[in-house]
Amino acid sequence: MRKVVSVSLGASDRDKTARISLLGGDFELQRVGADGNLARAREIMRSLDGKVDCIGLGGINRWLVAGRRHYEVREAGLLAREAPSTPVVDGGGYKEHIEPYLLHRLQEEGTVDFGGKRVLLCSGIDRFGMAAALPALGPQVCYGDLVFALGLPIGIYRYRSLTLLGRLLLPGLRLLPIGVLYPTGEQQKRPDQRFARFYQWADVIAGDFHFIRRHLPDRLEGKIVITNTTTSSDVETFRERGAAMLVTTTPEVEGRSFATNVNEGVLVTLAGKRPEQMTGEDYLGVYQRLGWGPRVVRF
Repeated sequence: MRKVVSVSLGASDRDKTARISLLGGDFELQRVGADGNLARAREIMRSLDGKVDCIGLGGINRWLVAGRRHYEVREAGLLAREAPSTPVVDGGGYKEHIEPYLLHRLQEEGTVDFGGKRVLLCSGIDRFGMAAALPALGPQVCYGDLVFALGLPIGIYRYRSLTLLGRLLLPGLRLLPIGVLYPTGEQQKRPDQRFARFYQWADVIAGDFHFIRRHLPDRLEGKIVITNTTTSSDVETFRERGAAMLVTTTPEVEGRSFATNVNEGVLVTLAGKRPEQMTGEDYLGVYQRLGWGPRVVRF
């Protein structure tokens, strides 16, 4: 049995183990949360090295991307180097190649018509594939990187502005503790509704689930949410707050959608390549062979 394990800096109460058959082979998918404790995450990485097929970094990006430039997050690099033998992924390949493909698919199949809508992408630097793909689909886009990562109530409304700002700030930001930029551990459970007006402005709210959940307003009347890593409880939260539709870019497995790093780990393992050898054609080829697609829940 092949095994893909996500070592997450997120809360351990979201841990899950699932077994699934893919292309005639059996997989075990596991998420292990370290509750924001970097030392604990490094210990788990060391214990898994050479014993599983692929390790995913959860709750942290190894690379932050602005246009074509990649900046390694210092703490994520330390984590990844604890497992020199086993392929390590952070979901970046999935975000770059699969998520833009799924946005176009949602449009082409008539599931979501982006034309003329207002889309809040909570972090374009995190969802760099979506950030680049959305403008071509016709919506007005607000990139919320300054809002949700840095706490500044300033939306970015042009993709070029996002990339220029990223090139200016990321060389310094990549050196900061990840907890400053992204909710980890108990931070993921602390609501912060200071920026509710950005949600109210949008017709579509997209991006990382923990960014979305931490700043979630009490009501989401008629909103479309495009995210990932949702449990059955999370789905009910969106239903209760009045959302019209939930789309997850990762498939449902035993009642939940796993993170992009887990799904990238599956694609890399099935391709039989190291992550650095993977191309966009490799990712899409395996993804299409699996017959995967977006999960759509209409409320």
